[in-house]
Amino acid sequence: MKRLLITSAIALAIAAPASAADLSARYPVKAAVVPIVPVFSWTGFYIGANAGFGGDKYEYTFASVPNPGNNGSQSVNSSGFFAGGQAGYNYQFGNNVVLGVETDIQWSGIEGNSTTTTLGSATSLKSSLDYFGTVRARAGYAFDRFLPYVTGGFAYGESKSSISNGLSTAEGSGVKTGWTIGAGAEYAFANNWTFKTEYLYVDLDNSTYGSALTGTSVNVDNKFHTVKAGINYKF
Repeated sequence: MKRLLITSAIALAIAAPASAADLSARYPVKAAVVPIVPVFSWTGFYIGANAGFGGDKYEYTFASVPNPGNNGSQSVNSSGFFAGGQAGYNYQFGNNVVLGVETDIQWSGIEGNSTTTTLGSATSLKSSLDYFGTVRARAGYAFDRFLPYVTGGFAYGESKSSISNGLSTAEGSGVKTGWTIGAGAEYAFANNWTFKTEYLYVDLDNSTYGSALTGTSVNVDNKFHTVKAGINYKF
């Protein structure tokens, strides 16, 4: 009996390491795989829509040849909403600097009007901006999906004005050109969708309207500020 027990114990001692080695060979332990999160890139074309609010003051400068006493100036507050679309292209460098170009065009409800009465004579002033657009360069620095930037370039728009004092009227409209400068920030909330906010200062130079009959002229200064929000689809 003792021999049988000793023989069985020796057999188990020899078989145990072999079984463990066999289990290790059958069921190898695999290292956990960590998924690689792709780095977002701002490079590519995009198109989108926006809406905002703008305004400032229309500055009127009057000049009268037959009656220099009527020369002077007056300002009228302007404001209104606008909406439109934009398209552009960005390129992100290895150091996270992002350079791009953007063009936009806006339907505009920005306008200002005023009526003043002096010695029984009423003077009516009204100016409006029917549409405006820009072609701008953009330069920013990407913090992954967040992109603050500065921007500036060419601006254009159609301005209309009407000035009447009961005796004569000076009015007209035309497309004016000028410049713009501003800054903004954009955030990519999905791989192909971004949200942006932007401020622009726009200067469309001056418009001059006159009446050949009375020899009077009016110079209107077309400057305004805009704040807008928009959404872009990135290709």
